[in-house]
Amino acid sequence: MSQATIRPAQIADVPRVYALIHELAVFELAPNEHTCTQAQLLHDGFGPNAQYGCLVAELDREIVGMALYYNRYSTWKGRCLYLEDLMVTPKHQSKGIGIALFEATRTIARTQGYAGMQWQVLNWNEPAISFYKKLGATIDTTWYNGKLTQNQL
Repeated sequence: MSQATIRPAQIADVPRVYALIHELAVFELAPNEHTCTQAQLLHDGFGPNAQYGCLVAELDREIVGMALYYNRYSTWKGRCLYLEDLMVTPKHQSKGIGIALFEATRTIARTQGYAGMQWQVLNWNEPAISFYKKLGATIDTTWYNGKLTQNQL
């Protein structure tokens, strides 16, 4: 099981969080889609109007995982916590660190009175789908994702 420390990200962690996000984009076969900069992460997560929260998993003074989340509002349910990314470096997977990050995020949603917690998982990412199901999650394949890129705006 994990001996990692789960804690809120700090300003000094932004470069490592940024690297983990890029590592995830490469894994998800979309490295060119990762266009957010470290400066944006710093401003949007630690400025006067923080747009997201982030937990990091630290093992032997090294950040080996993170969970980035933000507020989402459902017209049917009210405030929900949206888990944007959950990432543990491959070297440290299967050590309980992902579970610890997920559970810490779930605790935030529960203690802050959110109506639920939601996230997306790629349909081909069977290890992640199995991971979430093992934690009691429902994987809903009913909805399609819509989006507009910055150029389409």
